[in-house]
Amino acid sequence: MTTTSAASGQKLTAKGLATRERIVKAAAELIYEHGVQNTNNEQLREAAGVSGSQLTRHFPTKESLVRAVLAWQADTIVARHQAPELGELDSFTALHRWADSYIASQDMVRGGCTFGSLAAEVVKAEPAHRDAVADGFERWQELFKRGLSKMRERGELRPEADPAALAHLLTAAFQGGALLDQAAGESTPLRDALYGALAYIESFATERGPDDGPAIGRDSRQVGAGPR
Repeated sequence: MTTTSAASGQKLTAKGLATRERIVKAAAELIYEHGVQNTNNEQLREAAGVSGSQLTRHFPTKESLVRAVLAWQADTIVARHQAPELGELDSFTALHRWADSYIASQDMVRGGCTFGSLAAEVVKAEPAHRDAVADGFERWQELFKRGLSKMRERGELRPEADPAALAHLLTAAFQGGALLDQAAGESTPLRDALYGALAYIESFATERGPDDGPAIGRDSRQVGAGPR
């Protein structure tokens, strides 16, 4: 099996691909902990278990490495949002399950969004990475947009519900909530932000008939609700 390295244009064997992925994963962890500017090649070589020549072969510049980390983190977020239990994120139940899964993970491991943290750093310091950041967020938001569009097509959301705007709302609520969560040291800000965003989305829910069952979370998941 071979593939092409985006950084060098060289064909990679399975072993080379594994080395590249190990470097990217190690870089992602170091950059999240220390930031781009405070992550150096010596730290990266030790963390990834590679030589200087291996590192240079796969990533001749720091810029190429940062772009690879951005893509890797975007892939990780998209994969998490495509977990089987979330389906197509096309129901109120799935959206609440998504929110609850992130709130639970923040309760266990305190920290902001890995992609958002790096994006905020590099967009300001390295404008050349803006397209990679925009692409990552666009892929993420597209998952919400697609699910919300299906809900509107099925008549679960009123026609005036704008899937693109609501997708922006969910992403922004998560990013802001995760940052406040990190600062506060507990998950109440993230819980309030996500439940508040979902309550707003549910305000576009169509009226249900007597046999349709309750609207998921219509009354129980308002801003500030939920276990403390």
